[in-house]
Amino acid sequence: MRVLVLGSGAREHALVMRLAAEAGAESVCCAPGNPGIARLVRTIASNLQDVASLAMLASREKIDLTVVGPELLLSLGVADRFADAGLRLFGPTAAAARLETSKAFAKAFMQRHRIPTARFHTSTSFDDALTVVRSESFGTPVVLKADGLAAGKGVVIAQTQGEAEAALVAAMSERKFGAAGETIVIEECLSGQEVSFFLVCDGTRALPIGSAQDHKRIFDSDRGPNTGGMGAFAPSPIFPSALQARVIKEVVEPVMRGMAEEQCPFAGFLYVGLMLTADGPKVIEFNVRMGDPETQVVMPLLDEPLLPILTAAADRRLTQSTCRINNDRAVCVVMASRGYPESSESGQVIDGIDAAEKLSDVTVCHAGTAIRGGELVTAGGRILTVVGRGADFPQAIGRAYAGVAKIHFDGMQYRRDIGKKALHETAESAE
Repeated sequence: MRVLVLGSGAREHALVMRLAAEAGAESVCCAPGNPGIARLVRTIASNLQDVASLAMLASREKIDLTVVGPELLLSLGVADRFADAGLRLFGPTAAAARLETSKAFAKAFMQRHRIPTARFHTSTSFDDALTVVRSESFGTPVVLKADGLAAGKGVVIAQTQGEAEAALVAAMSERKFGAAGETIVIEECLSGQEVSFFLVCDGTRALPIGSAQDHKRIFDSDRGPNTGGMGAFAPSPIFPSALQARVIKEVVEPVMRGMAEEQCPFAGFLYVGLMLTADGPKVIEFNVRMGDPETQVVMPLLDEPLLPILTAAADRRLTQSTCRINNDRAVCVVMASRGYPESSESGQVIDGIDAAEKLSDVTVCHAGTAIRGGELVTAGGRILTVVGRGADFPQAIGRAYAGVAKIHFDGMQYRRDIGKKALHETAESAE
């Protein structure tokens, strides 16, 4: 098969790495890709916001399957455009993608279909949102979410009423997130441990492909502002098979039925963000694509070819109910530029990637990198993801950080506690 992966980040690098190694892939290309991906497959310059040109690209390249990485493309209707052109694509339609692209839609959908989630209120005006926050009906801390896409940064957990009011001003008055913040979802703050659960869906069926836990805060011990993700580990030690079965029954199956009933069947990657509360698992959010950096730790643990699964799902003929996952553990550490997440610094020369990749069971996925003057340099916020794989979490953690130690660029920042949570949780689950 001829495969096209759309995107340019570390998530897409991990997908390309996986698909390019499979026997069923005659060729893999990526648009637009990045310098790391270009070392594996052919990359094609493209504008990811021009879905019509992407469809023409797939047609010209005689692509058999297109796999979508970023959510923005899905929100722009790339799946709809490809379907109109008779091209096979794995990813949801724009209508189905609303599970991620509109927090207000997702919360109302969960309410309609009795899917467990936090209490919420949706505000379309600043005055209404301010009234709700000041009424303290949700107490503090309180969660404020921009309705639309905000690159993983549209969520604020306000510890005080003052912080909540400031977040409303930033989103709705100062338009920090643009149109994404015109509507705000106000939620009660759930307590518990977070887990990410990933499935491949074909509109009717959903196939689990793994679980993970990520680290959203910029600094160690979960301090500082939210980011797109500073690291992850897989699988989650606190998500055993019995709990997975419960989530499939209480969350995933209602999603699949509900979306079909509402005339927008869901086909694509489904990422269920869960909070494991004292009252049971509750949905924090849905994403309609693989996560970043979770993809980088979920993909290495799949113990069977991914391409046939994605092809079957794209054709709406997924038949298997389980997927083989090996017994290894994977941990990844994101290396970011100075100033991230509020700003980013570009143009810093990156050294040591080759040395890192020579280490046993260490891989490096590129995100914000570029070639300038013949040198690899930083070009964004999150620059690289270093992945370590091992027989257990201590080994995987050690390998990931051994890889990190080989790499350098001016202003680099990364967390030094990625995976420690897994050690604690593994010890608890063994008791």
